[in-house]
Amino acid sequence: MIDDTRRTLLKGSLAVGPVGAALALAPGLLLADWNQAAFASQDLGSALKALLGSGAPETNDEVRIKAPDLAENGAVVPVTVETSLENVTTIAIVAAGNERPLVASFVLGPAALPYVSTRVKMAKTADLIAVVKQDERLFSNTKTVKVTIGGCGG
Repeated sequence: MIDDTRRTLLKGSLAVGPVGAALALAPGLLLADWNQAAFASQDLGSALKALLGSGAPETNDEVRIKAPDLAENGAVVPVTVETSLENVTTIAIVAAGNERPLVASFVLGPAALPYVSTRVKMAKTADLIAVVKQDERLFSNTKTVKVTIGGCGG
């Protein structure tokens, strides 16, 4: 009886081994797509156009940003974005003063609440912009964060 269990375990290990090795060699299969053009863009409009298909969001107070007024260390600025809008598919965070302004993008599933919380790097005092994609429309709101020590080498 013990030998049968051992043989089953060994057969299962041999079957799973090549699949695990293949996934370890190709991590791109496990990770989400990386939008290189959006994150490499050096201005807000082209970053949003590459990421969301349009570069002109409308200002909307239903998009709320929670971030400190003063960040002593720009390397770790806590940011929370939430909205009461429905059918939100994407939330993006932009640090307008960074060389590459798009700092985060979250794709939400249909059952997800439109709420994200993360930490971002800010090179200098600038506006943090939250952009929310609802159906095919873009909405945004802005908060200015004063940075005393820049987080991007400054």
